[in-house]
Amino acid sequence: MIREFFLGFIKIHILYHAAEGPIYGAEMARELSRHGYDISPGTLYPTLHGLERSGYLISEKRVEAGRRRKYYRITSNGEEALAEARVRIRELVEEVLG
Repeated sequence: MIREFFLGFIKIHILYHAAEGPIYGAEMARELSRHGYDISPGTLYPTLHGLERSGYLISEKRVEAGRRRKYYRITSNGEEALAEARVRIRELVEEVLG
C-alpha cells in the first residue's frame, strides 16, 4: 500500500515539473532521487507513458548533443489535474498536520 501512495506522489511531482517546463526521464529520475524517491526506470518510464496515455502529458522526441530524448510537457488536462491535486493536498496537510 505504501508503494501506491508514493506512486501517487511521484505522479503529482512529475506533473508539477512538467508544468514548469519540458522534462525527460533521466532528469526526473534525478529530481525524484533528490527528494528520496528510489524509483527504477522500470517504474518511471511506464509512469510517464501512463500519464501521456491518460492525456496529462504530451511528448516530443528531440536530438540534443547526439542523444535522442523524449521530452514531456503538461497538457491542459494535466494542469487541471495538478490544480485539483494541490487543493486536495492542502486540505489533507491541514487536517493531518493540524
